[in-house]
Amino acid sequence: MLDKQIPVLIVGGGSVGLATALFLADQGVETLVVEAQDGPSEHPRATGLGPRTAEILRAFGLQDAVDAVCVDMIEGGLGKIAVRTLAETDFATLPSIAPMRRISGQDDVSPGRVRGICPQHRLDSVLLPAARERGATVRYSTRLESFTQDATGVRARLSDGSTVRADYLIGADGVRSGVREQLGIGVSGPGALGNPMMSMLFHTDLTSYLQGRQFVTCNVENPGVRGMLVTVDGAKEWILHVECDDAADAFSNDRCRTLIHAAIGDPAPDVQVISVLPWRPRGLIADRFQHGRAFLIGDAARAVPPLGAFGLNTGIADGHNLAWKIAAVHAGRAGSGLLDTYTTERHPVAQMVLDQAVRRLPDPRLHWGTGPEIAAARHAADVLNAPVVQLGYRYNSTAVIDPAPELPSTEDVSLDLDGTPGSRLPHRWLDLNNARISTLDLIGPHFTLLTASPQWEAAARKVAESHPSELSVQRIPAGDWSTATGINQTGAVLVRPDHFIAWRSAGPTADPVTDLIQVLDRVSAQPDRS
Repeated sequence: MLDKQIPVLIVGGGSVGLATALFLADQGVETLVVEAQDGPSEHPRATGLGPRTAEILRAFGLQDAVDAVCVDMIEGGLGKIAVRTLAETDFATLPSIAPMRRISGQDDVSPGRVRGICPQHRLDSVLLPAARERGATVRYSTRLESFTQDATGVRARLSDGSTVRADYLIGADGVRSGVREQLGIGVSGPGALGNPMMSMLFHTDLTSYLQGRQFVTCNVENPGVRGMLVTVDGAKEWILHVECDDAADAFSNDRCRTLIHAAIGDPAPDVQVISVLPWRPRGLIADRFQHGRAFLIGDAARAVPPLGAFGLNTGIADGHNLAWKIAAVHAGRAGSGLLDTYTTERHPVAQMVLDQAVRRLPDPRLHWGTGPEIAAARHAADVLNAPVVQLGYRYNSTAVIDPAPELPSTEDVSLDLDGTPGSRLPHRWLDLNNARISTLDLIGPHFTLLTASPQWEAAARKVAESHPSELSVQRIPAGDWSTATGINQTGAVLVRPDHFIAWRSAGPTADPVTDLIQVLDRVSAQPDRS
């Protein structure tokens, strides 16, 4: 018996699954998310949001909501520190660290802004209602039992006894992905990259020890414990990670409290242990991210060690890349071949991210450090500067015309965001209609042509009247934005819904209408019109 027919079924309701549901629902694609847990996880596995994630969420009107649930790390932030215990550390004398985005120049290359860390359960508190408000259905305490697929869709049997028919299935079900396993997709990579770990989420008030300061992470080492404290809310909610040889059930509440008290350096605080999760840093990547009408995103597609916070952020970018393509094909704005570019584009990014995360492990300074000596050390170790990993990658697929995948710089991401097809549109602030907006704010849910030329504007409006891609056009006076994208006042740049440049023309062409039609047909995988 078929209980429901929907365009998209997402398996896994963590941050990446919820974000992808939001992206799809925002474009009117009915989406069902099923999650085995009985509700959103209260135990965050990641806390850092990168600039690409921040600007994606900004595009969906969520920047202020996400910023409101972040833990402020701007004023007096200590970043990553190491101490013997909290109690014997004079936090007031420790030097403040400017936010990484400010140090690395991300303020100049991205409009995305958050004031500090955003643990996953806090992020989910924004993503879940936002997805539901746009029409997505999220069903907890529901597992995918099995599925089959054919040329027209996927038939899935769920643990509540229902059967769902979906046009597409998205596996966002983590590193031990059941979707990946049922698809028979293998994995490769270095595998385990460290000892088994135990993550202890606990509540206790540590503000009196911190003297008004905040850290992102704090390594603690003394005879009683060797581990890492992680800020969750900056006051009463924390995580302690320790290496372990024992099974999870060996970490009783009493044992956890003993380790936590040793990290604090004071047995007095009342510690409430909320949950304990075993984990292990791994490096894995699926052999492919798509099989038929089923796709893998997030940790189901690749797992990376936590240094750099690349995992969550790469997963959200996976969903963003896939969602606009599914929406375009579902609405008839693109041919099905567009979906093949998901793996073509995102698999190389995942390989790069995994490689970069592993290369940082021997010396974390290569990620966090600044200055010419650190830059030289990064170069010697083939390590990309963090903003380049997060923002500078480029796509090379049939959804890009004349790409140039080679990066101009491994250190300065602004040099990589130069308007080349396949790169993310350069961010520039514009004063338009009595408002200050980013160039990225001009990009809508379909292809957008940016130009200062009345000829290109007229051509785009004519093409938009009949082309299925639903092209939009933004005519803006030439200036810094056009120089940054490599065009002059008579040129044009075509931008995809995910902010990546599909094509550009530095100047005019003899037949702009025909040229635009041919370009749109190619990048949206439309059937040959000849």
